[in-house]
Amino acid sequence: MALFSFWFRIRFWKRVAAGFVLGALVGWLMGPAAQTWFAPLGELYVTLIKMIAVPLVFFAVLHSVSSLHGVKDVAALGGRTFVWFAITAALAVVVGLAIAHLTNPGLGVGELTMASDYKVRVVPTPVQVLLDVVPANPFRALTEGKILQVIFFAGLLGLALVRIGEKSSRLRALAGEANDAMIQVTRFVLEVTPIGTFGLIAALVGSYGFAKLLPLATFVVTLYLACAIQIFVVYGGLLMAHRLNPIRFFRAAFPAMQVAFTSSSSFAAMPVALRSVVHNMGVKEEYAAFAVPLGASIKMDGCGAIYPAISSVFIAQYFHLNLDASQYFIILLASVLGSFGTAGVPGTAIVMVTLVLSSAGLPLEGIGYLVAIDRILDMMRTMTNVTGQMVVPVLVARERGILDVDIYNRASTNLGVEEGENA
Repeated sequence: MALFSFWFRIRFWKRVAAGFVLGALVGWLMGPAAQTWFAPLGELYVTLIKMIAVPLVFFAVLHSVSSLHGVKDVAALGGRTFVWFAITAALAVVVGLAIAHLTNPGLGVGELTMASDYKVRVVPTPVQVLLDVVPANPFRALTEGKILQVIFFAGLLGLALVRIGEKSSRLRALAGEANDAMIQVTRFVLEVTPIGTFGLIAALVGSYGFAKLLPLATFVVTLYLACAIQIFVVYGGLLMAHRLNPIRFFRAAFPAMQVAFTSSSSFAAMPVALRSVVHNMGVKEEYAAFAVPLGASIKMDGCGAIYPAISSVFIAQYFHLNLDASQYFIILLASVLGSFGTAGVPGTAIVMVTLVLSSAGLPLEGIGYLVAIDRILDMMRTMTNVTGQMVVPVLVARERGILDVDIYNRASTNLGVEEGENA
């Protein structure tokens, strides 16, 4: 018991950091054997996160929408959220293009070998994407984890509860209680994060090696640098423009950024991101419960903006092609609109690159050269995605006056999962 008490007295982010460092060390010492021994720990953690993601989103959106007073607030918040999604995505494309032209990732890499399992992805049409938002069977959407369909149905049901008024008081109360229960389940699952981080990183370091990285080291550095600039300079600058201290934001967002980096999954990080935005940053829960899950589906500055921009420059340089002004504009437009259009599609990063390259008239076969290092790239891309998914609700909440500045300024990294924490 003393050991457990000591463990739970350590701050959450420190436990996750310890799991990361120990996992990297064990993976380096054990080599490929670490994949066999520790990958199941990481897989179990990701499965637990997926287990809670859908019911958490469903009850959070249902409770938040049924608690709002009138459709006008929903429309104003939703519209402003989409505008900031687009603005930050456009800025991410510009950052990706600028850094790629500084580092020239496609020059001097020699002859690359295309991944044997690479297949050109089929990009869905805009009409098909819109149709897929509406579930033919809401229960199938819940079981298959189609988050956009779950958000649509939960929001529609929440509006129905508002419309019928006092008749739905017991259902609205039940939705609130179910939401509270899922928050508590989330706290239980979050306790496994340090162990899951250890397993994921040990397996990755042990099985990956450096052989795959060396030919494309410049590309990896370019993407990591561009993502870092997007996170700290662009997001930080926007927070400062809203008279918010960016250091406090990053301190509060750090637990979710850690989970995003190690799991390489926006949906895996979503429960932590939602908890961080509400508990650590002071965004009103009714709005955050809508914005964060929506962002996990369509807000992808790393996968949908920076990565396609850098990939376009890389492939143009590798095949000795010159990009003209119209192609740069197409890359910008396709990246911003495409991130909305490929929402919920598996393998979003590859789909986005396929969409952007085909729009700009660049060789799709070039994507196959990048697949071998995709896991390393995906860690930083996903951390950028999740950071953007948290910063936009903060900006919108600040503009609409629903940000608790006192909570924001306290800048806690504590998610309320520590022993004895009730908040």
